[in-house]
Amino acid sequence: MRIERIRTALLGLFVAVLTSVSHAQYTSDWLANTFGTLSAHVGNGARSMWVAPEGVIYTSSRWDEQAGGIAIYRNGATLGTIGTHDEFQGGAITGNATSIFVALGYNRTFGSGSVGRYSRSTNARDLRIAVSTWTGLPNADVITGLATAGTLLYASDFYGNRVRVYTTEGVWHRDIAVTQPGALAIDSAGNLWVARKNAGVVVQFSPAGAPLSTIQMAVLARPSALDFDASTNQLLVGDEGPDMNIKIYTLAGVPAQVGTFGVQHGYLDTTTGIKGQVGDKRFTRVAGIGKDTAGNLYVLNNAWGGDWDLGRNGSTDIHAYSPTGTLQWTLQALNFEAVAAPDPATDGAYFYSGNAVYTGIAGGIFVANTIDPFTWPADARLNMNDYQRGQHFAQLVLVGGNRILVASGQNPDTFNLYHFNASSGYVAIPDGSIPGKPFNTNLKVTAGFAIDGHGDIWAGLDRTNHIYHYPLAGFDANGKPSWGAATAIPIPRAVLPLTRIIYQSDSDTMILAQGISDSWDWTAMNGHIAVYHGWQAGNTEAPNPVIDLTAANPKSIAAAGHYLFVGYVHTVPNIDVFDLDTGRLVTTLTNSNAPAMDVGNDVDSMYGIRAYLRSSGEYVITKDNYNGTSVVVYRWRP
Repeated sequence: MRIERIRTALLGLFVAVLTSVSHAQYTSDWLANTFGTLSAHVGNGARSMWVAPEGVIYTSSRWDEQAGGIAIYRNGATLGTIGTHDEFQGGAITGNATSIFVALGYNRTFGSGSVGRYSRSTNARDLRIAVSTWTGLPNADVITGLATAGTLLYASDFYGNRVRVYTTEGVWHRDIAVTQPGALAIDSAGNLWVARKNAGVVVQFSPAGAPLSTIQMAVLARPSALDFDASTNQLLVGDEGPDMNIKIYTLAGVPAQVGTFGVQHGYLDTTTGIKGQVGDKRFTRVAGIGKDTAGNLYVLNNAWGGDWDLGRNGSTDIHAYSPTGTLQWTLQALNFEAVAAPDPATDGAYFYSGNAVYTGIAGGIFVANTIDPFTWPADARLNMNDYQRGQHFAQLVLVGGNRILVASGQNPDTFNLYHFNASSGYVAIPDGSIPGKPFNTNLKVTAGFAIDGHGDIWAGLDRTNHIYHYPLAGFDANGKPSWGAATAIPIPRAVLPLTRIIYQSDSDTMILAQGISDSWDWTAMNGHIAVYHGWQAGNTEAPNPVIDLTAANPKSIAAAGHYLFVGYVHTVPNIDVFDLDTGRLVTTLTNSNAPAMDVGNDVDSMYGIRAYLRSSGEYVITKDNYNGTSVVVYRWRP
């Protein structure tokens, strides 16, 4: 018995060692957020900012899955949040010594167009002010600017074409007629400055509401944020037009521009960096400006990539500068419902989402915003009416030195394609979509999509029971890809209805995942996955292996090398890894070796994980984490 106990103990020790080794085979990491925990994460999609005199920063967002929509920061750290995750509209915020005033989101009880007052000491809302009669607009900014001065609160009622003036207790004082008013600022004389973004002007009114000066900016300028600097008697104007910088105007006498802050053309400048590259003073969309009494300047950027609910572009980028203009720190949340694909051109060192590029570890480095709204205003990633909530999920391949980017939504039936060239830098150039003209079809893609390593497109078009294979025809002199006519391949009956496609061109392996029969949800998988080796060689009917998942609710799959990676929805944050030759479960990626880092609670998206095999033999797997507005990165060695 003693010998048996010793054997049992040794076996237990051996199993424990193997388990330890298994855990040591991969590391957990994250990108796209300064902080990797839920308690500290930088909030999603901030679109307005107010800076208190002592340097406390308040931002407002339409949506943050795991925090309040008002986020609070100081000295590069997160101090907490106010409210719930969908309480605010995001487009306007201001404050004073005791209170925060913020544009509320659409509410079923009172609709849109209200401002809420929140105590800075308790974080509780103690007043709601019904500012606008435009109460039926759930997906638009109705209140587009807020400012306080003494006992008065000013609110831009955009559709009402007026700035409304209240006491800070909510008592109406007067209205000032302004066409499509936006950001607001009050100078030391009590004059009101109003940005009319669409008109490219900033207008001044006396404390009594009489019109005074007008700052006429360049034709394409778009004044998006205002701040009055009392120490210099200057007005700072954020310009989200092509200049992408901050204009500085003196208010001594007739307002006149006396300088700028930020690189001319911002992230699209090609003299100080690569087109699309972000960085110190290479601003994207300037959404907020503020100074504290110490003279530090804070700039809120909101990288381009719009969505129907104004919160799903997943971008908060705060830069803090010393009084001399030296960058001190940044706070960044650059992802929400999205994933970034490892870049084959850099052997997985860089990562491309639908609108951004990252590199590095432990939060990573924000490299570039790949959208140019001025050269390509019709880019699908800018479509504010996009019913798919944006195009932020990426697939990326490299063919003959040419990158092809595919951007899609959370549960997409449409896929947008892009290319790059030397003159565009990091900016992705639109090439159309499927369905769309390049593929000569208007049928939605509801039975799976893949772009393979050769650049070929595989698409399961709606209700055809066929996979359509579009071969890459080549690239023109500017790097633009084109595809040939499709070959229609019957979907094997054993995997009908089909819902996911992966084709590995280097090994001629087709991976098909079955959906749920007689279900309204064409995005759902039922766990039956068939692997066909030699697909183009003729094996379209004899899968080997067949993988029948035992875990509930599979949602997203990706493949690289000899392995299939499976993520789940409404269950666990794990990624299961299966051998494509044997069908055997090899390992499960969890957060066990990085307990302080959040990895989300599931994969709530069809293409929410990506995988890549590096030349070193290391697998890089990325996963959408909408909880922490980040991208989880696993690095695994079999």
